[in-house]
Amino acid sequence: MAFGQFQSSSKNSPMSEINVTPLVDVMLVLLVIFIITAPLMASALRLNLPQVDGASTGNPPRILTLSLDAKSQLFLNDKPILLDNLAAALLQQSAAATELEVQIRADQQVPYGDVAQIMAVVQQAGLSRIALVTQPRNSGSGGAAATKP
Repeated sequence: MAFGQFQSSSKNSPMSEINVTPLVDVMLVLLVIFIITAPLMASALRLNLPQVDGASTGNPPRILTLSLDAKSQLFLNDKPILLDNLAAALLQQSAAATELEVQIRADQQVPYGDVAQIMAVVQQAGLSRIALVTQPRNSGSGGAAATKP
């Protein structure tokens, strides 16, 4: 008689079955995630457009530059202008050109409200092509890059 020992089973071999329940649970969760996110990833339409010889995109758009310095002074093509006169000047410029793009360059210190007000004046003048010009972060004195909303 041995004290402190339990009856040992004759079967001391490791379990050879794999528990697949957690694996199935994880796979079902991943499947649901992919089903939900797959339509969000396909945001662009895939079109097979016809190819035509001699098609041209036309003349590139004419560019107007609106600049706001740190003191919120407004410049149209590097010439000072008052906000009250901006709409009339833009209407005059847009009558002369069919494709007109307005690039807004604003100093970092300019309040967002001033930039939004200028964008509203540009849109009221009937111009819908507006670009916000920024400078790349890594360039020291390089050129500017335009970003279109």
